[in-house]
Amino acid sequence: MPCNSQSRNKCWTSAVNLGYVGLVLVLAGGASAMDVLVANQITALNGTKVKISCTFTSCYKVENSKFAMNWSYQETANDTRDIFMIFHKNKMQPTGMRFGDRVAFVGNVEKNDLSVTLEDVQISDEGLYHCWVHNPPDRVLGLGTIELVVVTELPPPRDTTIAVVIGASVGGILALLILSMVVVKCVRRHRKQELISDEQKMEEEGKLDPEGGTEEGTKQL
Repeated sequence: MPCNSQSRNKCWTSAVNLGYVGLVLVLAGGASAMDVLVANQITALNGTKVKISCTFTSCYKVENSKFAMNWSYQETANDTRDIFMIFHKNKMQPTGMRFGDRVAFVGNVEKNDLSVTLEDVQISDEGLYHCWVHNPPDRVLGLGTIELVVVTELPPPRDTTIAVVIGASVGGILALLILSMVVVKCVRRHRKQELISDEQKMEEEGKLDPEGGTEEGTKQL
């Protein structure tokens, strides 16, 4: 969708957030078997609908019987978390009364997308939103935190076409780099498991016929 004068700021913010997330992961030493990808901060206009995006990477396909996740809200870092969305009985279900029917799941678990939307955003909705993920047999638990900022009016439009293009390009390149690193890591993990299995088979065969090599060597002499 092209960016017009009213949505350029939103496009630029999304591109910069994606680039920032990718840069943090790369600087931290690359993507691990489980990574949760979110924007550090998003801005919403009071009274509108906002999408809170959350995706994750994993070397393993999602199995509904084992997969677990939840969304929780925290007004400040010192407050307790209030769970408002949970994956239960093979489907995503709202829970609690914090947002009522204003919150809805719009992602796709099979495609590693756990995004939700929040209708009629209020100033009281500002705070920290946590996306927690567990996808066995991955032992690593994933957690992404997004800060939602609610404003009463949008800033005046300005021409940021060049900035949007640059930001989107950087974000796209970093996203591809992260995906490549995840694929390489998964391939290496599977190869390592195959090598270990081959070594175990060789050791078992040696134990079953310990004298075979000695007899053959004697015949050659």
